[in-house]
Amino acid sequence: MTTQLITHPACLDHDPGPYHPENPRRLEAVLGALDADRFAALERVSAPRAHDDELCLAHPRAHVEAVLGSIPPMGRYQIDGDTIVSPGSADAALRAAGAVVAGVDAVCEGRARNVFCAVRPPGHHAEAAQAMGFCVFNNVAVGALRARVKHGLRRVAVVDFDVHHGNGTQHMFERDADLFYASSHEWPLYPGTGAAQDRGVAGNIVNAPLPGGSDGLAFRRAFERTILPALDAFKPELVIVSAGFDAHENDPLASLRLVEADYAWVTRALMDVARAHAKDRLVSALEGGYDLDALAASSAAHVDALMAA
Repeated sequence: MTTQLITHPACLDHDPGPYHPENPRRLEAVLGALDADRFAALERVSAPRAHDDELCLAHPRAHVEAVLGSIPPMGRYQIDGDTIVSPGSADAALRAAGAVVAGVDAVCEGRARNVFCAVRPPGHHAEAAQAMGFCVFNNVAVGALRARVKHGLRRVAVVDFDVHHGNGTQHMFERDADLFYASSHEWPLYPGTGAAQDRGVAGNIVNAPLPGGSDGLAFRRAFERTILPALDAFKPELVIVSAGFDAHENDPLASLRLVEADYAWVTRALMDVARAHAKDRLVSALEGGYDLDALAASSAAHVDALMAA
């Protein structure tokens, strides 16, 4: 089995404006980095559109219809202060969620060992009934629930190393003991959620907030002491990663100080858990990362580690 790269050109057509941090150049940078010769063995797969029934695993149907109905035929529409959609946003958002669905299917059906979904818009801030924080639909939550409905898995974990807490994913998972969500994130920072005392209904929520200025050593300690032991005890049948690279020391939207080696390290650590409990099944989806050079290099380090697993 191999590593799949799932993406689609339509994800470049979501255009929140030239000065918006979450712009098409982000995905161009990631895909440019993954065009290097050392990634020739990646199996490149076109992301399908998520169907309404798949989106409705995580979102009420009325909300899905309202979001898709808000996409303007021209110009832009502001869903909230940070989340702006354009004519290409519907196809992009459907492909972003569809990529994670396709990735889950691929690892559960034995067609890939692991998957990186290079897509946008990101998803981890999207609440069940509210698009927010650059996010339209919650791509990883859709994928996690797909694993249950389609493939009969029970225990699914999402691990999020984006610098911002994934409020949407936590809120969707916290009342279900068989869904696990863990996050390392800068604190305090948008969206203001992710306190260490949040535990969910069965200790299935694990937050490791880090103060601004924390470096890779603090990040690794948070995983080694808090997140990885809880994830191992949960024994996930599938690991999904919210792979945000905005905790990098060069990122303009936060102040953690990670480098590429930290992303390679955490990817290997998560693959170790997937190997122990989930038959190697791991699906990663791009979230944040707003310095283009840092995003490209960090994504490449992440995929290097996936391919070497």
